[in-house]
Amino acid sequence: MKRAAVLAALGLSPFGLSAANAQTMTLTSADLKEGATIANEQVFKGFGCTGSNVSPALSWSGAPSGTKSFAVTMYDPDAPTGSGWWHWGSVQYSACRRIVAQGCRRCQKKLMPKGAIQARNDYGAFGYGGPCPPPGDKPHHYQITVFALDVDKLPNAKNDAGSAALVGFDLNSHTLAKATLTGLYGP
Repeated sequence: MKRAAVLAALGLSPFGLSAANAQTMTLTSADLKEGATIANEQVFKGFGCTGSNVSPALSWSGAPSGTKSFAVTMYDPDAPTGSGWWHWGSVQYSACRRIVAQGCRRCQKKLMPKGAIQARNDYGAFGYGGPCPPPGDKPHHYQITVFALDVDKLPNAKNDAGSAALVGFDLNSHTLAKATLTGLYGP
């Protein structure tokens, strides 16, 4: 029997989440619908893109018991880098928090929840950096994911200086459940 079939039979996924937990969380946004084109308001401003670079409003529900905090990421697996592109890594939302307001893209704006940190994105800045695929490329898939975590604070990504890769390392070790919303954007 293949590893994936064995894990499924045990109620687990290859990513360590139980199948039940992975299906109970939901993520929604007033600014983005699953599979829809991302609005110019959320598109990056720079690199040849002329959006407003405003992070989308998000809300989620269905976190499993034992959740101590949440994290939000935005990732483009279609970026022509060999490793994708991290657009956002925002972590350490308290377990009672279930919403991120529109425009919470930078810590300096004081819109971030108390205790939350934002990793450096692949643009080299902190916080949210919207979609901006290369000219002439096909539309890219932008995956916004909320993670329910089993820790109050990530052990390695302790402050805003943490890279998206370091945040990802910690997330893989501490995720109880997650939900993803995917939007599309092309030049």
